Amino acid sequence: MNAPLILGPAAVLVLWSLVVLLWMTATRFPAFAKMGLDMSNTPPGARYADVEQNMPPKVNWVSHNYTHLMEQPTIFYAVIAVLAIAGDASAVSLGAAWAYTGLRIVHSLWQGLVNIVLVRVAIFTLSTLCLWVLAVNAVRLTVL
Repeated sequence: MNAPLILGPAAVLVLWSLVVLLWMTATRFPAFAKMGLDMSNTPPGARYADVEQNMPPKVNWVSHNYTHLMEQPTIFYAVIAVLAIAGDASAVSLGAAWAYTGLRIVHSLWQGLVNIVLVRVAIFTLSTLCLWVLAVNAVRLTVL
C-alpha cells in the first residue's frame, strides 16, 4: 500500500516530537540530580510545575517546547488526516505541510537552544500561516 504523500510531514513531526521528548528527559533528569531532587522521595501527585522555578532556564525551554508540540500541532494532525482522506495530492498542500513541519522543527531548535522570543514568534507565525493554508484547503475539499 502506498500511503498518501501528505501523511509524510505529519509522520516526521511525530518523530520529531519524540526526539524532543528524549531531549527534555536528557536535560531534565541531570538538572533534578544537580538540585538534589530524589525521584524516589517525591510526594504523590508531584509535577514538574512544582520544581520548575528552581530549574535552569535552558531546561525549562526544552520542556516548554515539548508542551508546545502537544498543542497547535494537534490541529495540524487533524487537518492532515482530513486532507489524506479527501485525497489531496496538491503541491500547495504538500508544500504547506512540509513547510509547517520544517518550521516547527526550527522553532523547537530555536526555543531549546537560543530562545530569543521575537524570532520564536516570527517562526511560530510563519508555521501558523502554513496551517491556515492547510485548513482552508481542507474546508475547500470537504465542504465547498
